Amino acid sequence: MAMFLDELQTDKQIGKRNMTDEEVRRLSWRCRRGLLELDIVLQRFSEKHLAMLTEAELLAFDSLLDLPDNEFLDVVTSRIKIAEVVAFKAKQIDAEAMQSVINKLSAH
Repeated sequence: MAMFLDELQTDKQIGKRNMTDEEVRRLSWRCRRGLLELDIVLQRFSEKHLAMLTEAELLAFDSLLDLPDNEFLDVVTSRIKIAEVVAFKAKQIDAEAMQSVINKLSAH
C-alpha cells in the first residue's frame, strides 16, 4: 500500500520541476508592478504558488507578466477573459495551464 502511495505522489509531480534560485529571483523581480493592487496579488501569489508551478504554468505566468499592468489586473479580476487579450491570440499557450494560473492569482 505504501508503495502505491509513493507512485501516486510521483505521478502528481510529472510536469513539475524545481525552479533554480535564479529563475525564482527573475520572476519575483518581474512581479514588481506599478499598480499597488497588482503588486499585492502578485506578492501573495509568488509566496504561495511560484515555486510549485508546472513548466506549462510557468510559461503561462511568464506570458501574463508581459501584459501591461491595467490589462493584467483586468484578467486577474475577471473583467476581461484571457481569450479577449490580443497579445495572446498569436501565442501558443496551454489553455489549461493559463486558467490554472489565473485561478491561483484570482484567489489572492
